[in-house]
Amino acid sequence: MLTSTICAAVSAAGLGIAALTAYRKRFLAATRIAAFSLVPIGLVLTGIVDWLTDVVFKPSVWAGFGILALSALLFMVSRVAERRRIDGGRKERRAAEAGARRDAMAPGASAPSLGPGRSASRPQGKATKSADGEDFSDIEAILKKHGI
Repeated sequence: MLTSTICAAVSAAGLGIAALTAYRKRFLAATRIAAFSLVPIGLVLTGIVDWLTDVVFKPSVWAGFGILALSALLFMVSRVAERRRIDGGRKERRAAEAGARRDAMAPGASAPSLGPGRSASRPQGKATKSADGEDFSDIEAILKKHGI
């Protein structure tokens, strides 16, 4: 009963403000204010306000929300635990990544070549240059390594 009175007062106040706005020749704004001010009384007449007050002020409803929240939390924890069990821990993931890196290298290679490819048998001063002046020593070292 109290909520119905409060909503009716809010609606009446909103309609008063809409009337003052319309008096100032701002009809579009007055129409919007009137539309918003009719919402509370509409909610009271449909019964939604009574339903909401029953939900808010009953402890059993709050207990139900708490149980639903606990259920959702337990579900998320179980999903995280399952994902860790399937994927494994950090050490297992790192070992798998290292194995993938080793598989990506050539079968006869001991380590990937990260720097400029220089052969130990060839002196560093003698770089093979093409007519354009490019250095193909990296390519030659790779080809020699594979016996080509």
